[in-house]
Amino acid sequence: MPSGARLESPQSLVPSRPLRRRTSFLHVIRFNEAICAWIFIAPALLGFATFYLIPAFRALYISLTDWNLLRAPKFIAMANYSRLWDDSNFWNSMKVTLLYVLYNIPIQTVIGLLLAVLLARIGRSVVLRSIILAPYLIANVIAAIIWFWMLDPILGFGNAVLQWVGIGRIPFFTDQQLALPTIAVVNIWRHMGLTALLFYTGMQAIPKDIYEAARIEGAGPWRSFFNITLPLIRPTMVFVLVTSIIGSFQVFDTIAVTTLGGPNYSTRTIVWYIYENGFVNFRMGYASALSCALFVCLAIVTLVQMRILRSGHSELG
Repeated sequence: MPSGARLESPQSLVPSRPLRRRTSFLHVIRFNEAICAWIFIAPALLGFATFYLIPAFRALYISLTDWNLLRAPKFIAMANYSRLWDDSNFWNSMKVTLLYVLYNIPIQTVIGLLLAVLLARIGRSVVLRSIILAPYLIANVIAAIIWFWMLDPILGFGNAVLQWVGIGRIPFFTDQQLALPTIAVVNIWRHMGLTALLFYTGMQAIPKDIYEAARIEGAGPWRSFFNITLPLIRPTMVFVLVTSIIGSFQVFDTIAVTTLGGPNYSTRTIVWYIYENGFVNFRMGYASALSCALFVCLAIVTLVQMRILRSGHSELG
């Protein structure tokens, strides 16, 4: 051992008493924070488990049975899924649903973007935002009834206006070619205000200095929109597209109020087909299999969207 070196005693390697107290105090704080966190999320977690998680697992079990709601379920393994694969009505309802999504999502997104830009550039008053959001505050069933009455081919105000201008009365909800686009228009009218406010909120997070620098460099409004605004609101765009597409796949109440899946099954979407099998034909096992298939489709569509749109990447980061 070199001269002058001193051997540390075992007691000197043990943390001092104040340090041990501080460490234990931090552990207590973290433990209390964890308890508080669980207390706050417990109601939401209980509600999620009661109304979503447990019914989802029960639906998965029922999809493996033959059950008509009047007798005990009979286990039939994968028979419902085999039948689903060969069911032409299922594939037709999926086709109708995809067609509705193509009618609904692009137009709703574009109109929402335009309204958000107008809100950011022209007016930022609470009254204007309230007017834009007002259709969304109306229940979907009420909105569908209003449009159903307005577009009635005999008594509807909308058709009266069309006849007055010389176009003639149009059976919007009873024409096989027009029924699905009309339902899409009703839902676009109701949801475009919410979409606009979501985009507007995303635009408010963009630093104004970026627009000032672009203006100094000679960039006009259109160039600033496509090169600055759109890239920087990508997280908002992902949220809007994912939630809108999931909601469009689940359209039901507007159809229930207006067309009941007709005419000639032109508006029989997948959710309406699930309803028919479960509560009209009392084939609850097959309806549950359809629901599980819809869940898988939505999960795949969501993952593809998030991968393509790079949901975890933000230019502001």
